[in-house]
This record gives sequence, structure tokens and C-alpha cells, in this order.
Amino acid sequence: MANPPAESILGDLMLGGVDGVVTTFAVIAGSAGGRLPAATIIVLGVANLLADGFSMAASSYLGTRSRQQAIERARLDEARQIDAFPEGERREVREIFAHKGLSGDLLDDVVARITADRHVWIDTMMSEELRLNDAVVRPLRAATATLGAFVLCGLMPLLPFLLGGKAYPLGVSAALALASFFALGAGKGLALSQNWFWSAAITALIGGSAATLAYAVGVMLRGMSVVGGV
Repeated sequence: MANPPAESILGDLMLGGVDGVVTTFAVIAGSAGGRLPAATIIVLGVANLLADGFSMAASSYLGTRSRQQAIERARLDEARQIDAFPEGERREVREIFAHKGLSGDLLDDVVARITADRHVWIDTMMSEELRLNDAVVRPLRAATATLGAFVLCGLMPLLPFLLGGKAYPLGVSAALALASFFALGAGKGLALSQNWFWSAAITALIGGSAATLAYAVGVMLRGMSVVGGV
């Protein structure tokens, strides 16, 4: 019997990539809005890449591992129920497929075939009764994908400051952040066979909104400090 497919890492890549750009540019935009020096922006940006990147990876690992444990527990529970109450579980299989429109000899044959193979029986209860996806869940791979996407994409808006650009570094940073959002959205659209431009535009709009909000907060805090005489 073929092994179940591994769970896609697309969600982890999108989560890490978008969050990496948003949080890093939020730090940059907020700091620039507060008129902090470039050296401070670099320190804050790198600190964000490392600290938030590992935090995101750890959260991804723990969340994926929890989902994996829930699936494993549900499978063990179903196996115990089949062993302890086979007739009751067999009736549940019959009810499931009767609700799908099967009846008579066809229903009897389907129930007999499913319950003749314990592995198939458990798989059927997992998918039809519990609605749990039995794809292979890999916590370490999910965490690695999240961290890699976070650092790689989050580095983009920081490049103008790291490279010592003097001509409008914040504007260049914003352009790189927007380009990163667009590329992430386009990649997701292509991977899912969706309209890549629409997917890219939506991602850029959401990410750009978050960045604009961060800059506005930085400007507001700068104004408060000036009023307060700081």
C-alpha cells in the first residue's frame, strides 16, 4: 500500500516569507518614521530577523508537532474502538456510506471490503468520521521552511541599509518589500494554479498595508516625543 503524501510546505513558506518582510519592514519603517539613525535601524532589523525568525520556526514546529500528535492519537483511538467494539464500528461504516447514497448489495460489499482490512478500516474512519487529513506531517521540515523563508524574504527590505545606500534607503527598502510581497503572492498563485497576478496583488496589498501602518505609528511616536520634549 502506498504511503500517504507528505503535507505541502507552501503554507510554511508563505507564512515565513510574508511575516519576514512585514515584521522587518515594520521595524525599518517605524524606526525611519521615528528618525532613528541607519546604524540603529540595521541593529533592530538584524535582531528582528534572528529573534523573530527563530520564534516563527519554533511556533511552526510546535504547531505542526501538535497536529501530528493529534492525528496519531486519533488513529490509536480508532484502532482501539475497532478492537473493542467491531460491530459498532462496522455499523458506523455502513451509516457513513448509506448517507452517501449506497444501498443493498453494493453497500454490503463496500462495508465488507473496508472492514476486511484493518488499515483501510482505520483510514476510512479517520477521513470519513473524524475528517482528519492523514498526510505525513513533518514538524522539522515545516520549521526549516518557515525559518528559511522568513530570513531570506525579511532580508530584502534591509539590504539598502546593510549596503550603505545613501539615496533614499527607505524608498528603496519599501520597493524591495513590495516586490517581495508581489513575488510571494505570484509564487503561491502559480503553485496553486490560480491567477498569479491577482494573488500577487492581494499579497502586496495586505503586506503594504501592514508596512504603512508601521510607518504611521513611527511618525506618531516621533510626534509624541517632540511634544513631550524628549
